[in-house]
Amino acid sequence: MQILITNDDGINAPGLEVAYNIAKSLIQKKKGSITIIAPTTEKSGVSHSISFVRPSLIQKISNNKYALEGTPADCILAGINYVMKDKKPDLIISGVNMGRNIADDILYSGTVGAAMEGALNGIKSIALSQQYSKETYSSNNPFKCATKYGLDICKKILKDNPFSNSKFMGFYNINFPSCSTKEVKGIKICNSGKRKKATFEMVPQSKSTERNFLWIKHNQQNSQSLKKIDEHYLDKNFITISALKTDLSWKEKNKKLIKIFS
Repeated sequence: MQILITNDDGINAPGLEVAYNIAKSLIQKKKGSITIIAPTTEKSGVSHSISFVRPSLIQKISNNKYALEGTPADCILAGINYVMKDKKPDLIISGVNMGRNIADDILYSGTVGAAMEGALNGIKSIALSQQYSKETYSSNNPFKCATKYGLDICKKILKDNPFSNSKFMGFYNINFPSCSTKEVKGIKICNSGKRKKATFEMVPQSKSTERNFLWIKHNQQNSQSLKKIDEHYLDKNFITISALKTDLSWKEKNKKLIKIFS
């Protein structure tokens, strides 16, 4: 098994080691290799973007570990078409992200965007994210839940192989709660939620200057009061798994549009 790992937190992010250890256990006693290609700097919020108008410098850090001046999706393309072109990846692990990727977040997430790029290339892809709180963020290891449960979850997904063989391949978004490993209540398979208002807004810089600067602000809020969605379960200390797909078509509306324009 050939595994490609990336993230959106950057080549020096601690979650990368957690993903590597998961991958190492997955190929134990099997022939295979692990390749890490991650952005040189943090690329949170870049979604599924690619560096279309400029080249991306790639640097070899160590054996099978590379830093790319690009986005997480760029890292996937670099792996498939350059670094691993002779032995293309069988599995892509994106993460482990420092912070949750749920609800509207998945549309902005570089972690999820990398998994989507893998799926578009017909490769099994899994995005892993670790929710954190003020307490767990300042702890020695904020990735305890991802470390303890990540391997078994990936094993089960790969064993049952629930990846679509259709033209639009699916992928998986997994989030781990910000609690101790003993407090994890279980696993919930669920849909992504929708927040009451836009996740982000743009606000002016507080200091007065000759030039006007605007900052992106994250609106801290909970999803709409819906049960059985990712945020609801994650906040109740469940690990959440959501199956996603690259086909964004709104098929029901397309059927109505056919009637309107026929």
